[in-house]
Amino acid sequence: MKSFIPIIISIFCAFNLRAATPPQTEQNPPLDPKNMDTSVKPGDDFFRYANGAWIKRTEIPPEYSRWGAFNELIERNNDALHVIAEQASKTQVDPKLAPETQKVGDYYASGMDEKTIDALRTKPLAEEFQRIDAIKDRAALLKAIAHLHTIGVGAFFEFGSGQDAKDSSRDIAQAVQGGLGMPDRDYYTKQDADMKQKREKYVAHVTKMLTLLGEPADKAAEDAKKILALETKLAEASRTRVQLRDPIKNYNKMDVRQLQDVTPDWNWSDYFKTIDLVESGDVNVQQPEFFKAANDLFRSTSLDDWKAYLRWHLINAAAPALSKDFVDEDFNFRERILRGTQQIKPRWKRVILSEDNDIGEALGKLYVGFYFPPEAKARALELVNNLKEALADRIKTLEWMDEPTKQEALKKLAAFTVKIGYPDKWLDYSLLQIDRGPFVVNALRANEFEADRDIKKIGKPVDRTDWGMTPPTVNAYYNSNMNEIVFPAGILQPPFFYANADDAVNYGAIGAVIGHEMTHGFDDEGRQFDAKGNLRDWWTPKSAEEFEKRSAAIVQQYNEYEPLPGLHVNGELTQGENIADIGGVKLAYAALQKALDKHPEERAKKIDGFTPEQRFFLSFAAIWRQKIRDEDQKMRLTTDPHSPAQFRVNGPLSDLAEFQKAFGISDGSPMVRSADKRVNIW
Repeated sequence: MKSFIPIIISIFCAFNLRAATPPQTEQNPPLDPKNMDTSVKPGDDFFRYANGAWIKRTEIPPEYSRWGAFNELIERNNDALHVIAEQASKTQVDPKLAPETQKVGDYYASGMDEKTIDALRTKPLAEEFQRIDAIKDRAALLKAIAHLHTIGVGAFFEFGSGQDAKDSSRDIAQAVQGGLGMPDRDYYTKQDADMKQKREKYVAHVTKMLTLLGEPADKAAEDAKKILALETKLAEASRTRVQLRDPIKNYNKMDVRQLQDVTPDWNWSDYFKTIDLVESGDVNVQQPEFFKAANDLFRSTSLDDWKAYLRWHLINAAAPALSKDFVDEDFNFRERILRGTQQIKPRWKRVILSEDNDIGEALGKLYVGFYFPPEAKARALELVNNLKEALADRIKTLEWMDEPTKQEALKKLAAFTVKIGYPDKWLDYSLLQIDRGPFVVNALRANEFEADRDIKKIGKPVDRTDWGMTPPTVNAYYNSNMNEIVFPAGILQPPFFYANADDAVNYGAIGAVIGHEMTHGFDDEGRQFDAKGNLRDWWTPKSAEEFEKRSAAIVQQYNEYEPLPGLHVNGELTQGENIADIGGVKLAYAALQKALDKHPEERAKKIDGFTPEQRFFLSFAAIWRQKIRDEDQKMRLTTDPHSPAQFRVNGPLSDLAEFQKAFGISDGSPMVRSADKRVNIW
């Protein structure tokens, strides 16, 4: 069960890496010349010029599939969260007086009790497996699927709440394709050697997990093949990630009678009753063709095959909170095979990540109390306002946009909601039981709490105080239906934001992040939503045509990039992020110029031999320094809407005349796209 936000776009795809960083004494300068490789010309490869020495001396830690500025910050923050959780676990408190401390401490203690976890193995899940084993007919099958949804197991399809895309003031039910055990439909449908090998290893992985559950090896191997076959049919009925980027095609609101016609072989009223949805109202069936195919599978697949599939999805979801044998096998496939990670994280880190995911606002409330001062929030808001002013100026002077569309765009920009640091209203966990019992039980209770909270939103006015990330997260996002930009406390720290650095550094780092999120409101998806967050076409045909001409050029530009031999960036999948990267750095640069105009003495000042303009671009490149394992890069080229790090630097900068001027780069250099190919929307 989950809450569905049609377009919530972050700057960094972290795959469950959520974090922040405590205040610290920086030993290195904000821009460290020791990270640069000056043997590379800035006009040849600026990513290498700015980060080359760091890349040469840095090894990816064995417990990571990639390593960069984000991860360095996450690690420092994990240390801070570790201290908080450890202290909470050792502090005796009255749960009524200090509920966050009690829940954070007990959750952490249960997760760290490895001896009990290993002794219990899957015993805490016995009732769940019995429920699956007891399935006798299709009605019981549907109820079992629905029950799994209430404890966070996304079997068969996804269902939850989300804003009505055409009436953003209300939450409605959302039915969405799902039910896969591998990261994407392409893992089931592509016929290249690498994907075929991944499928073979997936079958071996499922087989191993089922044998750990107690199945005989032969039966487990047979069940694993049947599970792959069932998931392959779901994958074949699923839309691609590029297709999923179209909010209009994902809007198919229907009443329950119409929904029932799509899936005549299962009774939605039984499903709603099991998930405790009293009044469903209209349902947005985001991919109707998927549900038509799912109906056929529901009817034609044997109950024994369904039972094997549900057992697999239950154990797949629960594995990280179970005994060492399950944890190790889960890591082997999910991290080692799919991403190339060499070593599992220590238990305390895994528990902290799980805790941030399950009760992140309780942990986050303690975090901001220790580590996020009010002055940081005030400075961040100042930067946001400066970037909004720069974007307003840019919209007013766009040569390709007509006046009626400009006025609508300015109206949307003025209506942006800005959230910084942490929620104004904290999530109330009083109904969630967390104790020092079995770790997996705490995890399932947290899932059930969130699923229940989510279902209760359906049919109600939207709560605009909700956050889509926890306060410690090192990330930021734009939410189209809310028309809001959100910057958790976690990212408002070095190397993204320095309290005492020169403006050039802060505008190049956090300024570009802010500009990136603002630009998402006007990228190929975000532009389809108006000032209130409603899916509405507010563009004149002429301006829309001009936009699409420019966005198509960006798709073509990024399609040319080849991070691994024979593997290219998917310009369509990454289109929105690329538009935001280009727009973000351009807007941040314009905001820096305004700041320098107010302090002209700063414009002539050089630090380490670099002008403010040069330091701006070096700072921008520095936040994207990264090394990545080939397997993780392959997966991200299939699943990640963000381009690889080097192209998040070189791609945008090669389109900016401001960058070319700052470093005196001649036309024809690799970092300068020719005038006929240079693209810039915002």
